[in-house]
Amino acid sequence: MALTDEAITKIRALIQSGELAPGSRLPPEQQLAAQLGLSRNSMREAVKALVLARVLDVRRGDGTYVTSLAPQLLLQGLGFAVDLLQDDTLAEVMEVRRMLEPVATGLAATRMTGARLADVEHHLEAMRDAGNDIERLVHSDIAFHREVVRATGNDTLVSVLDGLSSRTLRARVWRGLVEGNAAAGTLSEHATIVRALRAGDGRLAEAAALLHVTASEAWLRATLEQRDRPGPPDPDDQRDDHAGIGRPPVPVGSDDHPTGGNRS
Repeated sequence: MALTDEAITKIRALIQSGELAPGSRLPPEQQLAAQLGLSRNSMREAVKALVLARVLDVRRGDGTYVTSLAPQLLLQGLGFAVDLLQDDTLAEVMEVRRMLEPVATGLAATRMTGARLADVEHHLEAMRDAGNDIERLVHSDIAFHREVVRATGNDTLVSVLDGLSSRTLRARVWRGLVEGNAAAGTLSEHATIVRALRAGDGRLAEAAALLHVTASEAWLRATLEQRDRPGPPDPDDQRDDHAGIGRPPVPVGSDDHPTGGNRS
């Protein structure tokens, strides 16, 4: 194990054991390095890595602290990673969403408050008002689904689904829907979800969300398959007017032949 990895493991063990609780201040670098039997350089590199992972927070002139370790903080990097995934993996992301989001929506229906439902309805109206503005559609769509999942009261679930709800992927889907004149159908799917939430019907809400996510997944898979399918041959590749490729040969002796034919 590399020295930096060893230092990370030992600091993490202190946090997991509760010796370093959320919000607590780490001992000075030299003291902590001696306590863990590590070099100060390894300790410094480990702290840098844990800061990037949102586990530690360095406050200038004050010291290094353990963060709140809240799910929305620790899982923040998930969305960044999803945005970097290539096309072949995006369908897998949609598959994971299909496994989680409908169940979360069904649970949300049983825990939805009037105030939160009003917020969800507001985001639906914002989508309707957006017309063909992709940026506004994406913004309101993300807000809609986030507000629904927040009703579950499960911060970890909210953070995971937030991470899986790639803004880049949503923009791609909405652009395709708008260009294909299919946005109205997707808005109707959102409205069906709202009606189920308003009724407090968990099963209906889960079914409505499953239909919605499945439709988005099907659109994405169809798009990826179309991209991978070989297109029609390029007409420019079938002929070359300068070289005479694609034209029947000119008979020797004709007026069009370079020899000029039988002229006297």
